[in-house]
Amino acid sequence: MQRLESACGSIRVLPSIDNAPANLFELQDGTVFGVIASVTAPFCGTCDRARLTADGRLFTCLYAAKGLNLLAPLRAGADEQELARLIDERWQKRDDRGAEDRLALTDRGPSAAAEDLRNTPHLGMHTKGG
Repeated sequence: MQRLESACGSIRVLPSIDNAPANLFELQDGTVFGVIASVTAPFCGTCDRARLTADGRLFTCLYAAKGLNLLAPLRAGADEQELARLIDERWQKRDDRGAEDRLALTDRGPSAAAEDLRNTPHLGMHTKGG
């Protein structure tokens, strides 16, 4: 933020308009941008986000290594109520605190090694929409 302010002038903090994880700011020229500081300012306790990957896995945290497989029950004939029950059950039992866990680390390198990403693509936030 200091670099941006040096280059662009003062930055005004905008009020939050919803439960989005981004803090909003405005430059002097009217440009609005958001910053999601999940590692330096975790919001795990109030997170209401989930992601569904293209291969049918539901992740309740960007940092999660494993997601709930919804494709298998769907292909086995699960109806909407059964899928809703599975999702609700997973959501109610979630204990993901990925950003808080990362904040506690003294050495915060990459969250997954390149070889691990090749073997387990879901470790990369980009595969979950992060």
